[in-house]
Amino acid sequence: MASSRRHFLASVAALAVPVLLGPRRAFAGSRQDGLHPDPRPGIDGSRVLTAKQLEDAPDVIPYFDKVRRIPQIADGIRCQCDCHDIPGFRSLLSCFEGDGMARHCVICQGQGQLAYDLHRQGKSLKAIRTAIDEEFG
Repeated sequence: MASSRRHFLASVAALAVPVLLGPRRAFAGSRQDGLHPDPRPGIDGSRVLTAKQLEDAPDVIPYFDKVRRIPQIADGIRCQCDCHDIPGFRSLLSCFEGDGMARHCVICQGQGQLAYDLHRQGKSLKAIRTAIDEEFG
């Protein structure tokens, strides 16, 4: 009887993990490259928040400055912090524009930093997406 009860509880727990954590968190390794958006032609970093707009959060200015330098990369990356579910958010670049979710989100900041570093190393958008998926997905 105790064995059946343990089996039942283990089964319930196994089924509850995807429900409680969401499919993204429960099966992080199953993310496919196709979920990343295609960068928009001619995209630029003109809407990324500036140092003046970030006066209340000076410690995050370097992240915004770096993303501003790689808008074509950031626009081709799906943010891994679930902000992609918020209306108006399209890509990692969106996290650094407008209300600037990246102002408070260490996941957005970390993805921006990693994308910038890998781009400077000459990595392709595909390689950068893979690295971000592995690190943050």
